[in-house]
Amino acid sequence: MARWPALLLATLGVLVTAMVTGLATAWFTGLGPLESFLLGATVASTDAAAVFLLLRASGLTLQRRVGATLEIESGINDPMAVFLCLLTVELLLGRQPGAPWSLVARFALQIGGGAAIGVAAGGMSAGQLVMIPLASQLTDTLGWRASFLWLGLGLLALVLPIAAWLVRNTPEERGLRPFGASGPVRTAAQAHAAQQAGRVSVTEAAQTLPFWLLMGTFFVCGYTSAGMIGTHFIPHALEHNFTSMQASAALGVMGAMNILGTIGAGWLCDRVGRRGPLAIFYFLRGLSLLFLLYVWNVPSLHFWAALFGLNYISTVPPTTTLTANIYGRFSVGELSGWIFFARQVGAALAAALAGWVYESTGSYSPAFVSAAVLAFVATGMTLMIREEPIRARPLQPAAVTT
Repeated sequence: MARWPALLLATLGVLVTAMVTGLATAWFTGLGPLESFLLGATVASTDAAAVFLLLRASGLTLQRRVGATLEIESGINDPMAVFLCLLTVELLLGRQPGAPWSLVARFALQIGGGAAIGVAAGGMSAGQLVMIPLASQLTDTLGWRASFLWLGLGLLALVLPIAAWLVRNTPEERGLRPFGASGPVRTAAQAHAAQQAGRVSVTEAAQTLPFWLLMGTFFVCGYTSAGMIGTHFIPHALEHNFTSMQASAALGVMGAMNILGTIGAGWLCDRVGRRGPLAIFYFLRGLSLLFLLYVWNVPSLHFWAALFGLNYISTVPPTTTLTANIYGRFSVGELSGWIFFARQVGAALAAALAGWVYESTGSYSPAFVSAAVLAFVATGMTLMIREEPIRARPLQPAAVTT
């Protein structure tokens, strides 16, 4: 495997090269350490075209893994070199104490923001894997009334102390800066003023096309996942002569793959953007719904469950980050509430419609086809979304308090 050595060379290798080049520059030219390191960072990355020419056109013979490592490394080392150059420039400018470290934080935030949302969304699936067996065991032992009571009390005892301990509305409430921010710590009044200025209300968002496209695509998400598959997959499997145990095992596979798919979706969005992956997710969901109509045995059922599980709520990270990028982070709570409301409407409509279709035709096939068609429509709607920030209102100075 060449990718891990290539990744190590493209990151730590570039850093070491910049340091060695910087030391040599300082020794021979007498430049300062930062100026020397900036020169070293500028020349630390290798040129991909030159490496390809050297390896392929010159007839140089290397071991296959070595050649692949050098080719991969030369193609992916530029971001590290650019980051080191920007970091050094921040240090040279010296505009704010700690400014270069805020650059590091902003870099980490851009790399990991979608992945963090993916992990949070994947936690919902992990919670289902833990809570559903527990709830079933409690229901069998105590009955549903007592099990609901103890589950509720347990969640309150667990969630409320953690939320009171860790959750705050803004970092300023703890005397901290937002992750990746630079400059002095703002007061609570200044943070509130910035929040009001940066907030896009639902009435303002409703006048823009991306909001309706996000609501429409998430309507399809609910229609195709919780409403259609979540409600009617088990009856459909039983109708096609699968046992309840086989259908339940497929749901278990779906839940496990759901965790991987959601975390992977966040990781992917951080690296290639949001709109493209979201469109691919809906397109693959449409294909998997059509494939369900042709499942013929238990292995194919489990293969379908793994495929659909990867895609079940992988739409959450790109949808949420698109909302934040277009309307600002202070608008995510209210606007995401309306977007998730559209998802629940879609789920409710699919659950009822599929039942009516089965009652009328004796088959779920027309309902699954309708879900696949909507997933393909959502693919096109996603590609229409323009990820451009909506201009916020001017920031009004906060009132001086004593």
